[in-house]
Amino acid sequence: MSSLPPLIVPHRFNGPPRSGNGGWTSGALAATLPAQGVGAAVTVTLRRPPPLDVPMPVLPTAAGATLTHDGEVVAEAVYAEERPAPVAPVSVAAAAEAAAGYPGHRVHPFPTCYVCGPDRRVGDGLRIFAGPVDGERVAATWTPHDSAVPVAWAALDCPGGWSSDLEGRPSVLGRMTAEVHSLPRTSERYVVVGELRGIEGRRTFTAATLYGPDDEVVATAEHVWFTVDPKDYL
Repeated sequence: MSSLPPLIVPHRFNGPPRSGNGGWTSGALAATLPAQGVGAAVTVTLRRPPPLDVPMPVLPTAAGATLTHDGEVVAEAVYAEERPAPVAPVSVAAAAEAAAGYPGHRVHPFPTCYVCGPDRRVGDGLRIFAGPVDGERVAATWTPHDSAVPVAWAALDCPGGWSSDLEGRPSVLGRMTAEVHSLPRTSERYVVVGELRGIEGRRTFTAATLYGPDDEVVATAEHVWFTVDPKDYL
């Protein structure tokens, strides 16, 4: 099988300052598969922090695609064995109220993150500030300025993380399974809901769902996070 065009994670799409946002990178790799990341559930496993602004070879495999840099595997994408189970919806009003309590405004391991960084400008970062709804769920409203598969994956990334204790257990994305039913439309208001589903040692299991009008499931995801020392990523 011949290789696909190289994948570049532009600096704008960072998570930690020196590496790519896990959701955006995973979505960009999923978009290289034949289904182009829409209408099929895809699992992406991140093996190391994605470097920024460098071409990374994408090699098709029997199961999906592999992303490499300097001969090392950065991420692997395969079609998922099971579809991710959606998180229960939250109303627009409840999500807007929850966002006002976003803990990342107080303490944030990576405040310039493309998805949830409070230091990003409107229209530059997604500025999805998921705050607590109940003991397990967080939510926020979001109006996209761009629409693409990697952006949809990114929007599903950090809200899952913030459903856990990122202050006490700083974590980075290790694996994400997402199913994008349709691309979000720009200038439309959506609700993103994240949910904590379990903790096991260094691993945290979460999920997130992007809802459109009338609780339409636009996209949904499940994640595995690994606790880290943020200093190692600065």
